[in-house]
Amino acid sequence: MSQIELEAKLDELTALCEVLMTERQQLATENQKLNQERAQLLARNVAVKSKVEAMIVRLKALEQE
Repeated sequence: MSQIELEAKLDELTALCEVLMTERQQLATENQKLNQERAQLLARNVAVKSKVEAMIVRLKALEQE
């Protein structure tokens, strides 16, 4: 390979590296957002489960009256 071809290949690889680094950063940001959303949904799930359990207890108490 000539020096010109090597320089062209190096430029191509450098550009690809930049694209991949940008894509990696975007994926990391998206992953962080999804993890935050998951944590919120889990917390909401716990709250709803607690409310449903309390309603069941109240309904059972009403049945026994």
